[in-house]
Amino acid sequence: MGKIIAIANQKGGVGKTTTTVNLAAALGELGQRVLLTDVDPQGNATSGMGVNKRELPKSTYDILIGQATAEDVLVHTQFQNVDILPANIELAGAEIELVDAEHREEMLKRTFLPVREQYDYILIDCPPSLGLITLNALSAADTLLIPAQCEYYALEGLSQLIATVRMVKRLYNPSIEIEGVLLTMFDGRLNLTMQVVQEIKKFFPRKVYKTVVPRNVRISEAPSFGQPVLYYDGHSKGSEAYRELALEIEEQNTEKKGTAS
Repeated sequence: MGKIIAIANQKGGVGKTTTTVNLAAALGELGQRVLLTDVDPQGNATSGMGVNKRELPKSTYDILIGQATAEDVLVHTQFQNVDILPANIELAGAEIELVDAEHREEMLKRTFLPVREQYDYILIDCPPSLGLITLNALSAADTLLIPAQCEYYALEGLSQLIATVRMVKRLYNPSIEIEGVLLTMFDGRLNLTMQVVQEIKKFFPRKVYKTVVPRNVRISEAPSFGQPVLYYDGHSKGSEAYRELALEIEEQNTEKKGTAS
């Protein structure tokens, strides 16, 4: 059964979508079957996977308002072992339409039930907010992966995110846990970077990945070509970092499966 990982941080510009797209590609390269679910109205994960968000017959908007199933919306990407449930700007209206819906926080969770067995990982790219769409993602997810930028304001808002996770755990999804914290835009030459790393490790003991994602021009260029960086420039430092992250996540989850059995 596929593990569902929500990738979220309400602070924008931390590498959330970049991480979702490139982790999906790296896990796919390892032979894992991946379903990338884009629930950010900006639809950047969709275009980052080479899918034209302006020409979608159906999107995750239709899923969230109960007008489509995952099978109706699913798109097979050109990248190894990766499918996508794409998004576009229509999704911005879903928050308003969900307000009066019954069990409004469970729409995404129900969507995954028929397709979960077909995938090893389901990655959800969340919007940079803690509204109803993110609540849906956290209610559906087994774990939460938090990208955190190595800068002064990195910890700002993380306490609010953790408070939201605790509320979700109490009310909707008692089994959700933190998958890990990924340090992005890392530059080891800067003293400030190292100070931020230490603070984040104090805030999330034993949850920060060994892998860090460096500042890398190839990572920034890849989305404009509709490709994960692994396909745009497979030998770049950015590609190496996401391959290492995929291996780290795979190892952790293999160990947990072994312990559980």
